[in-house]
Amino acid sequence: MEPERAHPIVESWFAAMRRGRQGEDELLALFHENAEYIEPFAGQPRHHRGKAAIRACLRENWATPLPDLSLTIVRVDVDGPRVRANWICESSAFPGPMHGLDVYTLREGLIMRLESSLEP
Repeated sequence: MEPERAHPIVESWFAAMRRGRQGEDELLALFHENAEYIEPFAGQPRHHRGKAAIRACLRENWATPLPDLSLTIVRVDVDGPRVRANWICESSAFPGPMHGLDVYTLREGLIMRLESSLEP
C-alpha cells in the first residue's frame, strides 16, 4: 500500500516510471544536469552520470518492457536532502515480487544522486 503522501520527488519518480517511455521527459526533468544514477538491473551496479547517460540507461531498459508492471511505494523516509524509498516491483516476468530501495540525494529540489538496489 502506498503512503498517503510520499516525498514529491518520490511520487513524481514512481508516477513517471509507471508510464514507461511515455514518462521519459518527466523522469529526466527530476534530475540535476550532472546527476548520477546507480542501478543494479543488469545484474551488477552500473553508474550513469549526466542526463544523457541516464536517458540512455532508461531507454535501454524500456527496449524490453516488462509485462503488467506494477510499482508500489512501501515506505519513504526523509532526512534533510536524503530520501529513502522502499518499493515493490511485480511483473509476470518475475518468479515473485522484487523488493528494492532507492536512496535519493537532492540538491536545489532535483535529484543529484539516485542509487537503486535490490533487497534479498
